[in-house]
Amino acid sequence: MAPVLELRGVSKSFPGVLANDNIDLTLNQGEILALLGENGAGKTTLMNILYGLYTLDDGEIFIRGQEVDIHDSNDAIEQGIGMVHQHFMLVPVFTVTENVMLGVESTRAGVFLDRETAAKRIREISSRFGLQVDPNAMIEDLPVGIQQRVEIIKILYREAEILIFDEPTAVLTPQEAEELFKVFRSLVDQGKSLIFITHKLKEVLAIADRIAVLRDGRLAGVTTPKEATEASLAKMMVGREVILRVDKKPPQLGEVVLEVENLRVQDERGLRAVDDVSLQVREGEVLGIAGVQGNGQTELVEALVGLRKIESGMVKILGKDTTHALPREITEAGTAHVPEDRQQDGLVLSFPVVDNLVLNTYYLPPFAKGISLKHDEIEKAGLKRVELFDIRTPSIFLPTSNLSGGNQQKVIVAREFSRPIRLLIASQPTRGLDIGSIEYIHRRILQKRDEGCAVLLVSPELDEIMGLSDRIAVIFEGNILGIMPADEATKERLGLLMAGIQEKEPAAVVA
Repeated sequence: MAPVLELRGVSKSFPGVLANDNIDLTLNQGEILALLGENGAGKTTLMNILYGLYTLDDGEIFIRGQEVDIHDSNDAIEQGIGMVHQHFMLVPVFTVTENVMLGVESTRAGVFLDRETAAKRIREISSRFGLQVDPNAMIEDLPVGIQQRVEIIKILYREAEILIFDEPTAVLTPQEAEELFKVFRSLVDQGKSLIFITHKLKEVLAIADRIAVLRDGRLAGVTTPKEATEASLAKMMVGREVILRVDKKPPQLGEVVLEVENLRVQDERGLRAVDDVSLQVREGEVLGIAGVQGNGQTELVEALVGLRKIESGMVKILGKDTTHALPREITEAGTAHVPEDRQQDGLVLSFPVVDNLVLNTYYLPPFAKGISLKHDEIEKAGLKRVELFDIRTPSIFLPTSNLSGGNQQKVIVAREFSRPIRLLIASQPTRGLDIGSIEYIHRRILQKRDEGCAVLLVSPELDEIMGLSDRIAVIFEGNILGIMPADEATKERLGLLMAGIQEKEPAAVVA
């Protein structure tokens, strides 16, 4: 039997970059194929070609043995291909039915939207594949895990047989991820074929039937969970041995560096996003904040670094009140910030890489003398940081917008870690990075902690939070539900708190 999907010799280039180089790949009927690779390895480009968002430069695509041309997403949908993107494509103020119908509306009498027939079909799909979604629910009222189910229903409603998932568990609690994997199995049991892009090696080994690994735009190999381990997959991705477990010394606690008391912060809509939060971070420790994205982490971090107005409460850094301080004042107080949104808050994309590497220190020695910039010193520092942090760019004078997302993140990390700091506020510091870079940045975070820096780490990745933190706080709907020593935390315990389910005995708050 011919594979349900076959890519032969697929290549795709962008200016100065060969993203996909002569890739052969197959997907069998009723199979879950995991697609792994470093940042910039070409996996998302390859899937965007398959879904019609990019056009291949060379190669062929076959579906059930027949060659097909895919020029846009409509072609892909006609060929039975559907894609669930990492960032959901849903209209919050529409119902589930209205979102699912969008673009394929059915009508009664040629005039009125036939919501009833669509809702009936959604119920059938929901029941058949174990998706449990109310067709009449408003999207904005649904938790993230249910919104993802709506995205799956959308592509099943369009009769997709080949389903592509891009980082499907990135915004889910551990319990929601387990439920998603049950859905995956239900889909393949009923004949669907799945490809999912992920960087989580444990997930790949748990759910995939086969694993394809890309490296530098080429297919590095194909294996199975029975034949692979986390270490072997990491080596295949990176091309060298990777230390996956964080080796952490006991913390040597010093004075309180960051103190937050009864903090309240509003979001863009004027709603309270952070509600009466209090916490402390001391020298020599990492306090991790776990939570599903969208529960106030963004607003909390922005308030701490001066990017968002504080409604009430107090913030102190090294005993100095910084509640209403400007971002530069907070930076000069010894704070480093790795922002969640690198493009909006971390970089000036039109500036060259070398300028972004000194964006918050360009006016200080050795990069300036009075009002004059010392370009030779800026270039020297830029070259050193590019090498040290493995920033992959053909030139430090290239506009930062030309870098991949992961390399843009490395520019921020290089800039923030390359100056003396007392407090590191890191929001998703390894977002978009490959496993080798994650290993490096984890080591650097712990190095800063061991040097006496206080670290506030915000991440939706529980492995990252549990591996790096000395204490863990869980945030839900703007509230800290508990703070516990990291050695007392389990994924199950944290996952329940992340879903807003309080423990019978509240987690003890450790100051």
